Amino acid sequence: MVEFKLPDVGEGMHEGEISKWLVREGELVTRDQPVVEVQTDKVNAELSSPVTGVIKKIMFSEGDIVEVGATLLIIEEETEAAAPPAAESKMPASLVKMSENHASPATATVHRALATPYVRQLAREMKIDIEQIRGTGPAGRVTEEDVRRFAQDKQNETVATVPENWVAVDDVTKAKPADSVRKAVPKEQEAEERIPLKGIRKKIAEHMVKSVTIIPHVTHIDELEMDALKALRERLKDYAEERGIKLTFLPFFIKAVVIALKEFRTLNASIDDATNEIVLKNYYHIGIATDTQDGLLVPVIKDADRKTIFQLAEEIRDLASRAREGKLTLDEITGGTFTISNVGPIGGLYATPIINHPEVAILALHKMEPRMVVRDAEGVIRMMMNISLSFDHRLIDGVTAVKFTNRIRELLEKPERLFAEMV
Repeated sequence: MVEFKLPDVGEGMHEGEISKWLVREGELVTRDQPVVEVQTDKVNAELSSPVTGVIKKIMFSEGDIVEVGATLLIIEEETEAAAPPAAESKMPASLVKMSENHASPATATVHRALATPYVRQLAREMKIDIEQIRGTGPAGRVTEEDVRRFAQDKQNETVATVPENWVAVDDVTKAKPADSVRKAVPKEQEAEERIPLKGIRKKIAEHMVKSVTIIPHVTHIDELEMDALKALRERLKDYAEERGIKLTFLPFFIKAVVIALKEFRTLNASIDDATNEIVLKNYYHIGIATDTQDGLLVPVIKDADRKTIFQLAEEIRDLASRAREGKLTLDEITGGTFTISNVGPIGGLYATPIINHPEVAILALHKMEPRMVVRDAEGVIRMMMNISLSFDHRLIDGVTAVKFTNRIRELLEKPERLFAEMV
């Protein structure tokens, strides 16, 4: 018998949540076949069987929190499983062996709904079998809206089939006078709803508390004139589309930030509290805050200084897509040296973003809009954008922060200088 224990699939992970069992007791599995999905505080991991054999016992249920090292399931290896005696079988021995090694089409094909861990958790809490829901998301993925719509449809069916003067009490339907009936209340109209704080959302909460507790935050706000960069992007869009690339403003910001970080090194650093040392970093791993159904994740573009505008655009698209699908690896969400949070597409003028500890600064980008500004003592309309830089005041002074944003503004308002400075 093989005891398959929960491994440490994260960086110092202590526990994980069983999101989805992909096998059943008594089922034959092959080596490296996925058997369970586990949601950790960092990533959603799909764990595979270490051996070929039969699942003898599953130790936990979906939704259980399991500590690292705990036995998830017990597998009887194929070499251990004795073949049934020939006298007890109606089939020739060769056919008995075949039936052991080859599942029938009915049992071999198991439908698995595509959904993020958050959506699966929501379905469990609403007591809905997610496999019954038809997903409307990309590739048939089940979304949060699909789950809530399915629940509402089921509720409507129940209300439609039960007479209005009947009410369910202790699972036994009893008749009551019509004037004493209490109608079913949709979940969204209930006074309160309690959802466990766990998984990625719990880790985000802990990380934010740690950041604001340790780091004295200061936020500097500035504005950029975006007309020249907007015109440059328009000229490059067709060229980018020919290469299958969607070109946004974010790659230009990443390049400008990297150039400024090389000149103001304390913003690309961290503080080692254990040794009281400032760690200046000569690599530029830029985190991109990404909104997902599981919360705010920060996939990291490694060595951003060595990549072209088009390469950055492609990587941003890929990382953001897989972040929303819950497919990022641990390496892709760790090791950042500076973070950019682009909230512009959803609006907002200013913010005070929280630093992604142990980094020492974060830059928020806000919406771009035409505004009246004064140029050469005359009022003119320009395309403007606000930026907010939160920084660790233990290491970075206000003067340094202002000079840093001034340098970014210079490079973006005059993008020919941005290209001249690129490595």
